[in-house]
Amino acid sequence: MDAQGRGRAEDVDPADQWVLNPRTGEYELRLSPSAPRSAVPGPRRPAPRATAADDGDGDGTAGRAKGRTATPGHDVPPQRRRRPAPEEPAPGRRGHRPAKKKSKAKKALLWTGGTTAFVVLVAGVGGYVYLKHLEGNVATTDVGNAGASSFKKDEAFNILIIGTDKRTGEGNEGYGDKGSVGHADTNILLHVAKDRSNATALSIPRDLIVDVPDCPTKQEDGTTKVVPGTQGVRFNTSLGESGRDAGCTMRTVKEATGITVDHFMMADFNAVKTLTTAVDGVDVCVEHAVDDPKSHLVLPAGESKVEGEQALAFVRTRHAFGNEGDLDRIKVQQQFLGSLMRKMSSSDTLTSPTKLVKLAEAATKALTVDSAIGNVGTLKDIALELKKVPTKNITFTTVPVVDNPAEKVKATVVVNETKAPQVFDMVRNDISFTEVRQQQKQEAAAVAARLKGAKSAPSEVRVRVLNGGAPAGSAQTELRYLQTEAGVTKSENGGNADAEVARTTLEYAPDQADQARALAEILGLSGAAMKPGESVVNSQGLPTMTLTLGKDFKGAGVKLNATSVKTPDLEKSTADEQLCAS
Repeated sequence: MDAQGRGRAEDVDPADQWVLNPRTGEYELRLSPSAPRSAVPGPRRPAPRATAADDGDGDGTAGRAKGRTATPGHDVPPQRRRRPAPEEPAPGRRGHRPAKKKSKAKKALLWTGGTTAFVVLVAGVGGYVYLKHLEGNVATTDVGNAGASSFKKDEAFNILIIGTDKRTGEGNEGYGDKGSVGHADTNILLHVAKDRSNATALSIPRDLIVDVPDCPTKQEDGTTKVVPGTQGVRFNTSLGESGRDAGCTMRTVKEATGITVDHFMMADFNAVKTLTTAVDGVDVCVEHAVDDPKSHLVLPAGESKVEGEQALAFVRTRHAFGNEGDLDRIKVQQQFLGSLMRKMSSSDTLTSPTKLVKLAEAATKALTVDSAIGNVGTLKDIALELKKVPTKNITFTTVPVVDNPAEKVKATVVVNETKAPQVFDMVRNDISFTEVRQQQKQEAAAVAARLKGAKSAPSEVRVRVLNGGAPAGSAQTELRYLQTEAGVTKSENGGNADAEVARTTLEYAPDQADQARALAEILGLSGAAMKPGESVVNSQGLPTMTLTLGKDFKGAGVKLNATSVKTPDLEKSTADEQLCAS
């Protein structure tokens, strides 16, 4: 909604019409006395209808909504022209009143990028009408059952961030592959914890060898076409190749990692340029001076500020860092994104309506999402949930990989079968890669609730032991310890669990709580590891508890602490760290 559409002069910035009310801490619409009287709707007139305006950015992005700005209302009788006293906030007009919001709710962190990942979507700056305008900027794709049918605010969620190498937008001819249909060039799987205390941003290399499954894709005429899958190909071919859409990339992630992707967000090269310009540049650091003739990136050693074309060159360059490969570029991108997040969440940005409006426009015009989250209400919900996660608890890491052993000239990578399974399992089980105080507090409460009470004698404890990810033979060695040293004689080996788990758990029925507390004390289990549920029948036909040894199992007789899991040796960082690219 522009100034002219509200009866204002054409040179008025829309952001300047939103004024912070110091008494409420909220931004409110203020129309200056110079506004034409006829532009103010009468008190009993219906509000003029406003629709999303054409983005008009010339970036060639398909799927932009087109419409009109609101038309002026009818003339108002003279006796109705009085405005409120200056010290009072201007009342909302019928049909145009901004939705109430907290001052911090103007920020919404969405992860995307041309070849990077994070995009900030401002939700709530201009009320409902302005949000509908932003929604009109966003393109959507129907991915069918590849993702969730809706967004749930009370659950953990996974969003796949895809940056394509399609050369859309002015000045992008030198990036990506010439004539590319838009492959999955940069990919980050963002997992947000159920309690919103932490998040994990897992980068997936574009040159990772995977199997792309068969993929049903919606056609323009409404029909569905199944694109045949391919085996042993680069991950980036899961998008664009043979008409594959983002739903195919989501299915490929599930095939390769076992992690279900709920939604996706995708953008092209313009996202980095427009977002960094909107926040007046992002601070970056390099250990050595950079002069890369291929990306045209020139930076002195130390700290610099980049924006626009220079910012895109920074995240696209490969030849200035490390071994000049894609894995080194991923590290640089992660450092850049951490800096961008800090800039987005700074008070300088959050207290500036002008910057927030610029961010909202830049983000939404560069964004494509699945149809399940392509409406204003859902985008705002996601924004509000994402802003709850502290930057210090957002972990950046990359899928553990090794060079493809099938190649003489190393150009691709494959999953590291030693390290990657635990990483995938931690994401699936909502386990943080950082220590989070909020989780520790919840853990303490769970311990107090579940461990308090009477305990059975060890000889009365009946349990079967399963191996759910511990080293081979762990169930038998733990059983031997329980029977010979701990006095838990009514125990037996139940073999392997149906699936591997990161944490050791003890499942028991309500009437077995005394036994569960006794065994938890013997093993050093926390309250979180105790899972009230149902008992099972053992080999003698008697009800028994189930102890499942997870990847945190430290050996027979060694006390466990389920508040944390020892993670594999990974290169990782958090969003609050300021690092220098090398």
